[in-house]
Amino acid sequence: MPDVKRTVKLITTQRPIAEPSPMEGYPMRSWSIEIWLLDDNGREVAANCFEKAVYNLHPSFDKNKQTFKKPPFRIEEKGWGEFDMTIVLTALHKGGDHTLEHDLNFQAERYEATHTVTFRNPRPDLLALLNESGPAGDTNGVRGKADAAKKRKRDKNVDMEKLADGLQKLSEDDLLQVVTMVHDNKTSETYTKNDVENGEFHVDLYTLPDSLVKMLWDFTASKTEL
Repeated sequence: MPDVKRTVKLITTQRPIAEPSPMEGYPMRSWSIEIWLLDDNGREVAANCFEKAVYNLHPSFDKNKQTFKKPPFRIEEKGWGEFDMTIVLTALHKGGDHTLEHDLNFQAERYEATHTVTFRNPRPDLLALLNESGPAGDTNGVRGKADAAKKRKRDKNVDMEKLADGLQKLSEDDLLQVVTMVHDNKTSETYTKNDVENGEFHVDLYTLPDSLVKMLWDFTASKTEL
């Protein structure tokens, strides 16, 4: 499937609190951050395509790495100082990690920051979740391909999930052979994308013909454990 982009909004709120500060001239503050997606109309929708958010705070915090597993992944903390942090969002269904940089500052009581996140070749289940926040592709068509893939698994003992994982374990030379096999045996329904700039080659396994799937399975199985 083609790559899918989504806009992630971070909403930060902060206020001074009546607690003694260890740093003179810098009052203690309570602050929070929430994570949302924006749909095509700019409305906030739940970021339910992510399974967790990990906040990497300043090393001075007792808990400087905090994980939240339910949208809007709200963190609440207090402190006297501003700092830069990273937030790692892990997408569901093996959609990868996406790192955001965030500036925690006390210039306004509430401020927003947006980031563009790219989901590369998302799997059918993730694609269905992404469709809830805007067009992301034909999930019916993808699910049809997924059903066909499951049939291949029953009929020909090919597990598409294991094949995808196995391909990622191959050496660079073996991957070049895989690319050649795909190019030589693909059909008009096969989705591929050659990202020359980043040195990446994307292929939707669910769009491959049965004969090519079996060929890739046998080749991968000969190089690594599936």
